[in-house]
Amino acid sequence: MSPPTHDVVIVGAGIAGIVCAIELLDQGQRVLLLDRDQPDQIGGLARRSFGGMFAVDTPEQRRMGIRDNTALALADWQSFAEFDAGARWPQRWARAYVGQCTEHMYWWLRGKGIRFLPMPNWVERGQFTPGNSLPRFHMVWGTGKKLAETLIGHLQQHRNVGLLDLRFGQCVNGLLRDGERVTGCHGIDETSGRPFTAHAETTVVAAGGINGNLERVRNNWHSDWGTPPEILLNGSHRFADGTLHDAAAAAGAQITHLDKMWNYAAGVHHYAPSQPLAGLSLVPPRSALWLNWRGERIGPQPLVSGFDTRELVSQVCRQPRQYSWQLMNRRIALKELAVSGAEHNPSIRDESRLGLLRDLLFGNRWLVDTLIEKCIDVVVARTLPELVERMNALQGDDAVELATVEREVHQYDARVVQPERFQNDEQLRRIAFLRRYRGDRLRTCKRQPILDGKALPLIAIREFIISRKSLGGIQTDLASRALDAAGKPIDGLYAIGEAAGFGGGGVHGLRALEGTFLGGCVLTARAAAAALGGRNLLDH
Repeated sequence: MSPPTHDVVIVGAGIAGIVCAIELLDQGQRVLLLDRDQPDQIGGLARRSFGGMFAVDTPEQRRMGIRDNTALALADWQSFAEFDAGARWPQRWARAYVGQCTEHMYWWLRGKGIRFLPMPNWVERGQFTPGNSLPRFHMVWGTGKKLAETLIGHLQQHRNVGLLDLRFGQCVNGLLRDGERVTGCHGIDETSGRPFTAHAETTVVAAGGINGNLERVRNNWHSDWGTPPEILLNGSHRFADGTLHDAAAAAGAQITHLDKMWNYAAGVHHYAPSQPLAGLSLVPPRSALWLNWRGERIGPQPLVSGFDTRELVSQVCRQPRQYSWQLMNRRIALKELAVSGAEHNPSIRDESRLGLLRDLLFGNRWLVDTLIEKCIDVVVARTLPELVERMNALQGDDAVELATVEREVHQYDARVVQPERFQNDEQLRRIAFLRRYRGDRLRTCKRQPILDGKALPLIAIREFIISRKSLGGIQTDLASRALDAAGKPIDGLYAIGEAAGFGGGGVHGLRALEGTFLGGCVLTARAAAAALGGRNLLDH
């Protein structure tokens, strides 16, 4: 066996890999950090994300009068997760995350210079299954781009940066072993086309999940969702293809809960795709009507975002055709429509207070106009007959029925204009509930009819299921050590971030409370680095 040239090799330079490398450099360890992408893409999918982080009992919460605690947050997590009876390590990771995310994630990031918007968002409140009892989604001021760039800066300017070997264009496709011990990895340098091997005392897999590989997504489609949709968009990283899951499995690692995924129901085709079937994940307007392929309002519970993302996917997948439409007017779109990620939130991404205030007061005109102009799934018209005609032209059939759409819109509008005490519609009840929290009131219309002459034109958006996050992965203990089928650590192998199902091979169970993805990347990475330095970060 060749002698190791590094103490630790980390496969993947996303947020998890970067955090782990920083912590290992703090210890004076020799680190080889390999990434398949190019240098300007370091940080992975996180650099394009909203940058939301789930934390408990923070200064931002307290300033908003939110009195949170770990017991309540854990109860919410366990309720929403609906863990399998045998999910021992996911449940232990859930307890560790909730109990220690504020100390070991939130405050650690604050110490690195990360700041958060003053008003936490309240997402995943729960619909049929209770979710977040309180707002816990802390938005990074600067989005995931700021988070990634700040941590990259700490990595590149580290006092021990001389111990770091950072290489790009490295496609790792297997692990090296000496008997039962993992001793490094091998792959192809995609710049030169030459094979390489990397030997190290310890190998850390931080290569993301499987959801960038749509074939794997379809093969692991959860039974609750029936058959996968004919059209499935890709909102994950193009290199999150599961190759390292296979490599870890070949080394004896247990891979669990790959059918648990965090997909979204409101995907549209990206107008500047970087991969086949690339999609954008919309944050759907609460005041829009969510219609099925024929133009019928999906129900019996109308679809409203902010309560249960997984249930939205389930409802669309139950339709005979597994895509949907959202119908709104321009006023609703300006106030409520958003797209997940840094790219389409420039005011927050660029840390522009004036820009954010403008968007809140007058609507995000740039975003709405960009989608109307460039996105093939958006159609606009002044009247319902004209809108339905364009919806059918876009789809290439006559599936959307004008009489059906007219009935749904007129019935809804009639309920909207009723005095509030008589608004007997579940969507309107939920909108009223959402508006009781200031963070949602700023972004949610009050009693807005669809057919409002002052709010035209009408807008319809065709939406598809979009693949996003893997909630399952390589099973790990609280030190992020990869475990075999008997629950024993595999010598020399660790897994962090999405590759580990954000902890334990599935810390979220069936559903995520949002903001726990980036947080899970930080916690699992710090736990691995601490263990490699001979200490426990998280309680065992």
